Amino acid sequence: MATRHDWTKEEILEIYNKPFMELLYEAATIHRQHHDPNTVQVSTLLSIKTGGCPEDCGYCPQAARYHTNLEGNDLMNVNQVKAQALRAKASGSSRVCMGAAWRNVKDGEEFDSVLEMVRSINKLDMEVCCTLGMLTENQAQRLAEAGLYAYNHNLDSSEEYYKEVISTRGFEDRLKTIDNVRKTNVTVCSGGIIGMGETVEDRAGMLVALSTLNPQPESVPINALVPVEGTPLADQEQVPIWDMIRMVATTRIVMPETQVRLSAGRTQMSREGQAMCFFAGANSIFAGDKLLTTPNPDVNEDMEMFRALGLNPQKPFVKKEQPKTVEAEESRFQNLGEKPKWSRPGHSIERNLAAQQKVKKA
Repeated sequence: MATRHDWTKEEILEIYNKPFMELLYEAATIHRQHHDPNTVQVSTLLSIKTGGCPEDCGYCPQAARYHTNLEGNDLMNVNQVKAQALRAKASGSSRVCMGAAWRNVKDGEEFDSVLEMVRSINKLDMEVCCTLGMLTENQAQRLAEAGLYAYNHNLDSSEEYYKEVISTRGFEDRLKTIDNVRKTNVTVCSGGIIGMGETVEDRAGMLVALSTLNPQPESVPINALVPVEGTPLADQEQVPIWDMIRMVATTRIVMPETQVRLSAGRTQMSREGQAMCFFAGANSIFAGDKLLTTPNPDVNEDMEMFRALGLNPQKPFVKKEQPKTVEAEESRFQNLGEKPKWSRPGHSIERNLAAQQKVKKA
């Protein structure tokens, strides 16, 4: 099956709503045409700067405006990050993804430090991914020079439902950041979350936005919401495993060459449920006991599951060759002191405001 960039919402809904066994068979067939069905890429997600984020994302315990008892920390140093990366490599991860609770990247000492982290991990012969918020083309070029392999910037949901979850940044800024990354040799990682109260039409809308990008993202994380006490979405019901499998299978069909990542929410899934997701086309996971701030299965549990299913961790740089690291003093792209005007839509979301009021009362 050739990769298409003209999927419509109606077509994607038709796929999503197919009889379950038919959907599974079609997705598994396409998966085998483009990927080794017994190989799964293993990434470790590391929170290099936790909490204090100024955004109002309704699902996120790192938002400063909600009371989630999260213990924040300042930016880690390069040696701390390198030590964590070595541990991840020893446990079978081929990629380290570093996340900072920032609205957007700001030129200065902290970003310079992140660039050094990228350099140090790339020199360990591991793929390096960052998720740092919105960034400019020059900032993307600086990350590319440092040796960044992938940049994560999730769309979260459909453009329509996005406005029901986040009011402090615009959907267009997500697309603009992905476009800035595409001007470099860095791959794109972008997906979303299901279980936030969205409709199946919203899920299809998110897949339309992702699949019509040209090229499509090299990695698409599918997250199940992990409700966190204190956030606006704390009372959402757990996503049924059938919804996760359908979402993975549909993603695989409309984005055949993409690595579909089974991300947040795996602690609520049985091994059998995860196995069906792998059969339906998921071929990437996050390992380690935490995904930034939410629980995740222990890496030893994952390796036991891999053994039971006959799965092998993917080696680094299989899909794309290792980037070369340019040292800071040899970089062509310098700190420009940019202060871009990223949008603030300005509308209000009632449940987000209610969660903030609880903090004020407390």
